[in-house]
Amino acid sequence: MKILLLGIGNLLFGDEGVGIHFINYIREKYRFEGDHTIDLVDGGTLAQRLIPIIVEYDQVIIIDTINAPGIKAGELYFFDFDVIPNAVDWQGSAHEVEMLQTLNMMNLSGDRPPTMIMGIVPTTIELTEFSLSQEILNAVPLMEKTLLTYLKTVGIDSIKRNNTSIDSIISTPLGQFITR
Repeated sequence: MKILLLGIGNLLFGDEGVGIHFINYIREKYRFEGDHTIDLVDGGTLAQRLIPIIVEYDQVIIIDTINAPGIKAGELYFFDFDVIPNAVDWQGSAHEVEMLQTLNMMNLSGDRPPTMIMGIVPTTIELTEFSLSQEILNAVPLMEKTLLTYLKTVGIDSIKRNNTSIDSIISTPLGQFITR
């Protein structure tokens, strides 16, 4: 089975970049072994342009911010796209709406692989704010544990390479992570 771990977001808007920062953090900190392959991809804000990539996989795990009115910043949701929690309304940033539309279009054509969403409620969404809010930084250990636990259930073991911190990833020049 081929699994795609897809980070979505815009690094220019503070917490909106958490999906990409988190993918780069996991890529730097772990290697993966098991019966399945896993690819970590920075999807940025490409949405529909990601369809040719997404259809190549048997399962997708999307890391992104989500809008959940009345829910405090830093709260984490991990759910099957087919069973979206009532609190999630997808009305946040433009890239959230575009990603939702992309997944729904793939549903209509029958091309969407099983999709899990790891969504975190953002707080700082400001132009040219490259850092993450303290609420998001505090949630990273839970995001990491949730992801690694889930991957274990599908037969992928994570082997820690180092003690990289999310702070070190955020301060690293972006060009270092442009790989597939």
